[in-house]
Amino acid sequence: MHYAELARARAELTGPGGAFEIVEADVLGNRIRTFRNAPPSVREFWLSTAAFAERDYLIYGEERISYAEAHRQADALAAWLFARGVQPGDRVAIAMRNYPEWMLAYWACLAAGIAVVGMNAWWTSEEMAYALEDSAPRAVILDAERLERLRGCPQLAGRHALIGVRLDDYPVDVTPWADVVAGGGAMPLVAVDPDSDACIFYTSGTTGHPKGAQLTHRGCVANLMNMLYSGASTALAMERATGIAPPAEPPVPVTLITTPLFHVTANNCGAYATTAQGGAMVLMYRWDAGEALRLIARERITSTSGVPIMAREIITHPDFASTDTSSLLALSGGGAQLPPDLVLKIDAEVSTARPTTGYGMTETCGIITSVSGDFFVGKPDSAGPAMPNFETRCVDDDGNEVPPGEIGELWVRGSSVIKGYINRPEATAAAITAGWLHTGDVARIDEDGFIFIVDRKKDMVLRGGENVYCAEVEAALYRHPAVAECCVFAVSDERLGEEVAAAVVLRPSQQLFGEDLREECARHIARHKVPRHIWFLSEPLPRNASGKFLRRELRERLSG
Repeated sequence: MHYAELARARAELTGPGGAFEIVEADVLGNRIRTFRNAPPSVREFWLSTAAFAERDYLIYGEERISYAEAHRQADALAAWLFARGVQPGDRVAIAMRNYPEWMLAYWACLAAGIAVVGMNAWWTSEEMAYALEDSAPRAVILDAERLERLRGCPQLAGRHALIGVRLDDYPVDVTPWADVVAGGGAMPLVAVDPDSDACIFYTSGTTGHPKGAQLTHRGCVANLMNMLYSGASTALAMERATGIAPPAEPPVPVTLITTPLFHVTANNCGAYATTAQGGAMVLMYRWDAGEALRLIARERITSTSGVPIMAREIITHPDFASTDTSSLLALSGGGAQLPPDLVLKIDAEVSTARPTTGYGMTETCGIITSVSGDFFVGKPDSAGPAMPNFETRCVDDDGNEVPPGEIGELWVRGSSVIKGYINRPEATAAAITAGWLHTGDVARIDEDGFIFIVDRKKDMVLRGGENVYCAEVEAALYRHPAVAECCVFAVSDERLGEEVAAAVVLRPSQQLFGEDLREECARHIARHKVPRHIWFLSEPLPRNASGKFLRRELRERLSG
């Protein structure tokens, strides 16, 4: 395999004068790596895409929105917000499915220096209320389902300006999106600080509540540079190794967005990279592999943005063999490790597409590593090499770096690392040390610089690309008065990778069924976090010497 050639390509592209030249800068008190040629903020990046005016940008069902129309609506929304006193540094929440308005609102806010709060569309009323009180947005842009859940939070009534998207009926306190954008207006002239908040994306909390990660403008554009660099370095290495030059005019990307836009996989990775190249984004109402295949053929999709199970369901679908997938150049998986067998299946069964993956986190505004094509096939159990704006190290439990090739917790530092968590200084201090983010993933780094994720240090279930923290689910279970002890852990699942499971001990003389507990949980946390598997035990749960539950022992004993 041509790993030495890849290293040379990476050095050339990131060296002095290279398109992705890396320099060091003092950022928020730390000396970090950053891209010399990155746009100073998301504002400049979005405004530059007006050059693609006549191209299709957002495709949803039979709707097609051009770049020109996208800019018109984004300008109008920004002007509407400014006219009502929303200013740079304020926040606006987006709470809806993957409708085109999600992306239009996102670009409008960021270009005007307003931070977006990405609301998880699966949240219950209780979870929505927590995030809205925590982030204090000036306005909320929401669809019918989220409006109904917001009505379940009477304590928030009148706190936010409400903009409704695709409602059947508009209450008097909700302004229709169509009315907002009909008025037109110019994008406000503002200067955006690169280290100001671009958006707040919530991650499941280790202590029962989600944490609002502060993704900065610098971090978001750095992740975009990483996405573009990954493709450029792979293409250059393969050209040098094989002598085969890539097409003089590569096809304009058409990306099928299959995961929620309130996550970095779809937003910071899929949307940014596609938009930067003047490509089109095809949005789905909900995931369905058959519908995905239909869209691949109809829209001539070049790549997908989703979690690994989606790629597997595409290539194993009964309609796969009879569908024209010849436009596909990449079939990717993010949000979870792509299983090695799936890497090889994609390479063997999709004649035009290569497997690709990126490992990353909300806390790094997107990818930490990326790998594709022959380099991925050669090391199908790896996550790829780190992107050039990151320093990496593997450390022991005391934070000391372990020797090369040995296993330790992966720490990373670079311009993509978040500023911190809003209103959570202790959580920020626990997660970031002198600019080094503690990923919570246990890894090793090989002689080629490829990172292999071998375990996780944090108590978490990775369900279909969604992080579900065990403590958050346990907090919901303990709200049932019959529960004396509970311990939540991950069990393997063929479709989703992992599922949520719980071992429960009831109080004396109490009787309960699994469905009773699930109903209680669903009142407080989103459905995907509710335990699918519940075991009721008659003896106390096993603990270690410090009193912590032995999750691994329970998982092996109960699910083995």
